[in-house]
Amino acid sequence: MRIVVISDSHKRSDIVEKILYAQPDACDVFFLGDCAADIEDLRYIFTNKRFHILSGNCDYFSAFPSSAVQTVGNTKIFYTHGHTLSVKYGIQRLKETAKQNGCQIALYGHTHISKILYEDGIYIVNPGSCACGRDFHESYAVIDIEENGIMPIIVNL
Repeated sequence: MRIVVISDSHKRSDIVEKILYAQPDACDVFFLGDCAADIEDLRYIFTNKRFHILSGNCDYFSAFPSSAVQTVGNTKIFYTHGHTLSVKYGIQRLKETAKQNGCQIALYGHTHISKILYEDGIYIVNPGSCACGRDFHESYAVIDIEENGIMPIIVNL
């Protein structure tokens, strides 16, 4: 089972749409905030995908939550934009929250810097920003969840 993780599109819905077309086999799409409007209408185009949408610190007046837990297959995923957990200053609170919720994967955005870690039995993934990366590239993440394991990768745009 494949999921796509996108964050921080900042009014570049064209990039979000391009990513979704590039990942036709992805069943679930996690959007981690900062311009949730960029993905809202795409739910009606990509009706074969399940969308999990969050608001970020730039999503003023959004009805979407800033974090949530979702089960995909047999894997529990904690996902957040990250600003409420101060991820720019470290991921300890993120990791603790994922652990408290019994999650095997923790997704976060906000920093615009892509990262994959495996700590304390949890895959920690930041897809970076698909529109304005701070690590010299724009990116998103793809995570394959199979019976024999979890494989996250960063895809540079």
